[in-house]
Amino acid sequence: MTDVALAGLAGPIVHDEVVPARAPWMHAVKAGQTLRIVDLEGNQAVDFLMYAAADDAERYSAQDTIAAQSNIFLRTGTKLLSNEGRPMMTITATAVDYHDTIGGACSCESNTLRYGHHTKAQHACVDNFLDANVRAGRGKRDMVSNINFFMNVPVEADGALGIVDGISAPGLTVDLKADMDVIVVVSNCPQINNPCNGFNPTPVRMIVAA
Repeated sequence: MTDVALAGLAGPIVHDEVVPARAPWMHAVKAGQTLRIVDLEGNQAVDFLMYAAADDAERYSAQDTIAAQSNIFLRTGTKLLSNEGRPMMTITATAVDYHDTIGGACSCESNTLRYGHHTKAQHACVDNFLDANVRAGRGKRDMVSNINFFMNVPVEADGALGIVDGISAPGLTVDLKADMDVIVVVSNCPQINNPCNGFNPTPVRMIVAA
């Protein structure tokens, strides 16, 4: 049976992994390789950071990326820039119209502020980022503003941000081609208090093709 999730990937598959709901993931992607993120069940936000493999003081910069394209949303053709202004990865294809770069990562503290003290013990994306980063010797100070793939964060007429139902569906994908050797860190978002995951976090699939 043909695996439709692999359709259109030109090179051999060098890594293929299902990341469980609520879990972190970290993997190296070499220059020229493509990372495909597959939203297996639909409406799942994928929080995303990356660091230059050669020197992790160079990392994804939301500010540089937004300024370079004069747009807060990420679409096909967007170059994800580092804090040195260099392209780290390029979105070469996406099955949804856009992705969020300003909604941030959920944390125990922000959950408490937004949804009540009873949420304090709930697992959050910041926990996932810290869990993955500590394996590479990075800490909380190494976290920067992240990308939220498949997450729908519209800007309302009054300038307020909304967190609403996602625009993804089962099996939809986004492809990112590495412009340099990078370390990708992902939190498969565990949020259950707003509709970014349809109140039901689900697995995603991470495929790296040469």
